[in-house]
Amino acid sequence: MWQELWFLVVSTLRRTFRNRSNMLIYFGLPIGGVILATVIYGSSTQPDLRIGVVNGDGSAKIAADTVRFFGEMDHIKLVDVTENELKNQLAAGKLDSGLIISQGYSDSILSGKPDRIALQSVKGASVTAYFKSMLNSYVDNVSTMARLSAGDTAKFDRLYARYSASDFKLTTSTVNDSSDTKQMSSQSIGFLLMFMLTSAGSLSELILRNRENRTYFRILSSPISAKVYVLSNIVVNLIVMTAQITIALFFMSVVFHLSAGVSFGSLALLLAVYALVSVSLSLAIISFAKSSGAASAMQNLIVTPTCLIAGCFFPITFMPEQMQRVADFLPQRWVLQAIDKLQSGSGLPDIALNFLILLVFAAVFFLIAVYKFGRSNDTRNFV
Repeated sequence: MWQELWFLVVSTLRRTFRNRSNMLIYFGLPIGGVILATVIYGSSTQPDLRIGVVNGDGSAKIAADTVRFFGEMDHIKLVDVTENELKNQLAAGKLDSGLIISQGYSDSILSGKPDRIALQSVKGASVTAYFKSMLNSYVDNVSTMARLSAGDTAKFDRLYARYSASDFKLTTSTVNDSSDTKQMSSQSIGFLLMFMLTSAGSLSELILRNRENRTYFRILSSPISAKVYVLSNIVVNLIVMTAQITIALFFMSVVFHLSAGVSFGSLALLLAVYALVSVSLSLAIISFAKSSGAASAMQNLIVTPTCLIAGCFFPITFMPEQMQRVADFLPQRWVLQAIDKLQSGSGLPDIALNFLILLVFAAVFFLIAVYKFGRSNDTRNFV
């Protein structure tokens, strides 16, 4: 049996990679996925917020200090505009948000009831949330001092002068932000998951193509059994995907210097289990297909949509909550979730459930394939 299995595995590998273009398809595309993720996520930087300021309270001290407070903050760029200019530039996308300080703002702060200040934006909370939180904090602090002063101007001036002097110091230090690198690594692995499914489907289709060109029946006329034939296809699948995993991780870590924040062994083990799922799913698909063309169509209908929903192409948080619940039923999602846990500092015992669920996926797909092959009454009975 082992000699027959070895013969079939070597013959299939030679025949598959005799065509040099298959080298590019099986091993070049995962590298292309790494490059694509690097291009998409590698240029993400934190842009400055462009805030238009309409100061209708003139030279009143509180209004002027409010504008100066935000002008000294990092990643915020203030632009003096009129109300009409603010509307036009917001509509044209030249400004991210607008701060409107109306006449009487400083007096409302001094009375302890802040009013006559507003934010405008056409980009919503994603742009204004940070600026709004800082504005509320500043206005609350000053209005609280006004209430504590209870109309005593001298007392307010002392409190305000002490607050403005800020006798405490905030020391900052710069650290390396690895979130972008981890995001690139996760999406690179997402592309790899899709290519592994595609490769497994293509290699499993060899069973159907060999039946269509009668090679399968010539093999069965020899001492080689149908079970050994199918087992050889599984071994070929696993060899090719092991090579894919090794090459993709090598290019990620050595060539592109992308640190996934996960040890090479843990990541390789997780992807190896996923390779089993890929092989079992591809066999389940061809067990339902009547021809290699039908198998290709079924794989296209299954692989790309499930990878999209599971978050292989972009972070799953971009998806609606209902779609995120659907993703829980997809094996790709459990791989990506395990990687997230490992990046957060969890160990292999913490992702035991992810391994178990992936193995259950593989077992179910293998059982479906065996059942369908065994129930077939025509000459496509492989097992």
